[in-house]
Amino acid sequence: MSTKTAVITAMSSAILLSSHAMATSDQELHAVLQQRFAGDRTGACVAAAVIERSTVATAYFCADPRTARPYDNRTAFEIGSVTKTMTATVLADLIVRGELSLDDPLTKILPPGTRVASFGGDPILLKHIVTHTSGLPALPPRMTITDQSNPYARVTEQELMDSLASVQLQSRPGTKFSYSNFAMMVLSYALAKRSGKPFEALLREKLLDPLQMKNTFIQTLPPAVRVIQGHMSNTKATPGWDFGAQTGGVGGIRATLPDMIAYLKAQLSPDNTPLGKAITLTHQSLFKSAQQQVGMNWIMAPIAGRMTFQHDGGTGGYSSLVIADPQAGRGVILLSDTALTDLGGLGTVGLHLVDSGHPLAKPRLAMAAPSDLLDALVGRYLLNGTLGMELRRKGSTLTIQADAQPEFEMGFDSAGDFYPLAFDALLRPLRKADGTYAFTWHQLGGTMKAERISPAPQTVSNFQPSPEELKAYEGTYPLAPTFALKIFATGPKLFVQGTGQGPIEISPVAKDVFVAASVGAEITFERDTSMKVIALTLKQGGQNLRGIRQP
Repeated sequence: MSTKTAVITAMSSAILLSSHAMATSDQELHAVLQQRFAGDRTGACVAAAVIERSTVATAYFCADPRTARPYDNRTAFEIGSVTKTMTATVLADLIVRGELSLDDPLTKILPPGTRVASFGGDPILLKHIVTHTSGLPALPPRMTITDQSNPYARVTEQELMDSLASVQLQSRPGTKFSYSNFAMMVLSYALAKRSGKPFEALLREKLLDPLQMKNTFIQTLPPAVRVIQGHMSNTKATPGWDFGAQTGGVGGIRATLPDMIAYLKAQLSPDNTPLGKAITLTHQSLFKSAQQQVGMNWIMAPIAGRMTFQHDGGTGGYSSLVIADPQAGRGVILLSDTALTDLGGLGTVGLHLVDSGHPLAKPRLAMAAPSDLLDALVGRYLLNGTLGMELRRKGSTLTIQADAQPEFEMGFDSAGDFYPLAFDALLRPLRKADGTYAFTWHQLGGTMKAERISPAPQTVSNFQPSPEELKAYEGTYPLAPTFALKIFATGPKLFVQGTGQGPIEISPVAKDVFVAASVGAEITFERDTSMKVIALTLKQGGQNLRGIRQP
């Protein structure tokens, strides 16, 4: 869960205020899932748990009752990158036993003679691996992906080691947070090789058996456990992800909700487990910047003066999220049989369950796209400066065609995003200061920017407000208990400033519609019958948040 810098994105941690005063019931938890997912065009099913000291609430909800999938306590989900926190615990156990140190070089746990890239002679240390500050890129550069629906299945030891020896580090180790699956593949491999056993066997010995997580696994399916079918965000079924015997520690774990409850209880009360010292070590802050604070693979974020530990996960057909607030004795687990990463994941649900003041995203409902938006997007674009892509209008829908590829029809949802009906991706329109559109393309957890290279449709805005008219928008618009947007005018310019953030100029593109192109945000103001401005809606990152104006 990386942190972005924008008008509103600081809300992921900044707006959280107080923990719930009363324990959440099963029915209340179910109601939250229903509020977020009922009718959602993804068809996602979600299993959830909220731990509050001695009580546990659980619920299961499917967005479309016509396609509801069976679920019980032996139903396992892929948890994706939440796996990394478990791998960190395996390393932490070796450290508290005195066998290793966080300040040891990575080479210490690799087979003798293994070549490892460095930066100006500075080596990669173990603490750099578990804080994503190693300088290693997101994926091994020599990794061969033969099947996008199962990308890690055929990664070889030779590819991994060749990548480690030849890669150019992107930054000096320990200086910059940059999320790296490559780094965690190396750690998983190294721990397994050092132990002389498959990583799954090491994980079971060091973590799963001590915490009685009997229905959690990587490759060896426990008796009576069933893995729920995974789905893409367009509702289509997709295969699960497979990992090699040594690299499953990057994201290969499958777990049931009861086992994840046991794991989260251990995070909330480490001293009550055989792994108390190791878990406590994983919670220590090892890297801190203006944007990020990290423990051993735990993303750390403050809530009301307390530190929480969070990690989300996403594979080709699954999503997960774990949030632990040890001081409050509260934790949240969310497991879904649908890939939601490109749609923002499960974050708003998890944060809302930690604190009900956090706004809960609405269901993404399939709907017809506005005709003027379709017309404005039609044209030719260049994706990441290299791949040509054509958007065309076909009746009331949009189609997309990349160079040398077939043409695909797109759906549209109530969050304002387009999505291919045939495969899993997302097209998010971005309105620019001149009223024209670009877009971002989201696929396989990555984001690429598309810029128009064909002439744009003529867009003429007759809305050029005077300094006096701009004053009519001034005010404070709360979006959450501790986060608001302040709107103010300076001469002929209008600015927006989020709580704890700097001001950003917003440009008029239509009557009562302004954009902050630098952060991909659009603000629409509302007026009452007397034409007085009374509210605004912020559209950014697939969310639509409304705030009522305060003088």
